[in-house]
Amino acid sequence: MDSQESIAGTLFLHFAMLSMMAIGGGVISLAPDMQRFVVDAHHWLSNENFVAAFTIAQVSPGPNFLFATLVGLQAAGWLGALAATVAIVIPPAILTVVVLRASTRRSGNRYGRMLKAALAPLSVGMILATAWSLARVADSSWGAAVLTAATVVILLTRKINPLWLIAAGALIGMTGWI
Repeated sequence: MDSQESIAGTLFLHFAMLSMMAIGGGVISLAPDMQRFVVDAHHWLSNENFVAAFTIAQVSPGPNFLFATLVGLQAAGWLGALAATVAIVIPPAILTVVVLRASTRRSGNRYGRMLKAALAPLSVGMILATAWSLARVADSSWGAAVLTAATVVILLTRKINPLWLIAAGALIGMTGWI
C-alpha cells in the first residue's frame, strides 16, 4: 500500500500536468481523467466517493476546483489535499502570467486569434465528456437517469435558477424515488 506522501506526490504530478489543460471549463473539464486516475488506475477512491466530492464542491460556494482538494483529501489526507490544490492552481497561474505578458507585447496576433477559435469547441467537448463521465456513475437507476435528462432539458429550455433544480433533486432523493 502506498504511503500518504507517495500518493500526494503522485497526485501532485498528475494534477499539475492536467491543470495545464484546464481550458474554458476550468478544472471541471478535467474530471473524467481525474476520475480515471484516482478511481480506475489507482483505486484510491470509489466512483461514488469521487462523484460525491465533485457534487459537494459544485454546490458549495467558492471556486469550482475545490473537488480536486476533496479528492486529494480522500486519497492522501491533508497532504493530498494540499498537493492536489497547489497542483491545480499554481501551474496554470504561472502560464497565465507568462501568456498575458507575451500577449500584451503582440496584441492582435493572428496565431492568438486562431488559438482562441480552436479552444472554444475543445472546451465544450471537454465539458460534455465530464457530464457524461459523471452521469454514468450517478445514474445508477432509471429514476436517476430520468432526473438527469429532465434537468438537462429544463436548463436548456427554461431560464431557471439551478438552485431550484438542486432543491427539487434533493426532495426527490429524500422521497426514495431514486
